[in-house]
Amino acid sequence: MQKLEGRTIIVTGGGGGIGGATCRRLALEGARVAVFDMNLEAAQRVADGIQAAGGTAMAFRCDITDRAGVDAAVAATESQLGPVQVLVNNAGWDVFKPFIKTEPTEWDKLIAINLVGALNMHHAVLPGMVARKAGRIVNIASDAARVGSSGEAVYAACKGGLVAFSKTIAREHARHGITINVVCPGPTDTALLASVTDAAPNPEKLIEAFTRAIPLGRLGQPDDLAGAISFFASDDASFITGQVISVSGGLTMNG
Repeated sequence: MQKLEGRTIIVTGGGGGIGGATCRRLALEGARVAVFDMNLEAAQRVADGIQAAGGTAMAFRCDITDRAGVDAAVAATESQLGPVQVLVNNAGWDVFKPFIKTEPTEWDKLIAINLVGALNMHHAVLPGMVARKAGRIVNIASDAARVGSSGEAVYAACKGGLVAFSKTIAREHARHGITINVVCPGPTDTALLASVTDAAPNPEKLIEAFTRAIPLGRLGQPDDLAGAISFFASDDASFITGQVISVSGGLTMNG
């Protein structure tokens, strides 16, 4: 029996690099995957690939900053795939600038996507999990939340807030049989990283600097994150809650 067999799992940002890899891994473990993304075409490509490989997945357009849209997408998921048993909050966005060069409109967007969007998703799925007295939530934060990252002040603040929120919600809902854990990627080879490095004066040097800083000597790949996420979604992690793990090649080593 596959360890996630029959479970309905939502993955936000499921059309992207880490999100897509996570959707494929969860489907391989037997889950019914709801691929949430603002870009419906990207989400559909991931869902189609899973279906072609014999798995179960459906694509849903969802802007996580729109609470009414979140409620509608969650309701559609439960109507077509069953009650949501696992939520993976992966969707994110970043802008790479010194804080004093950022604008309030950028802060608003960063906070809306990286923090408020996750709050919307929790608020939409937690009541059902509480009623069933079971559930798993895996929040994707960032090593920027744990140690800081120059040029990512507001992003780091949002992800730090998500870590603190996750620990608090883990305490509130432990009695309901719900676990909430956090995975923190380090530099990972995704379109989001490319958008950050491309905006730098010398992208190649920035990538070289990221790589040199990682003890394992390479950037992370989306599949590197999928295993940790799958673990927290499974019964193997049933006695783990409120925890934060870095998947960063040793870039950070927090105890």
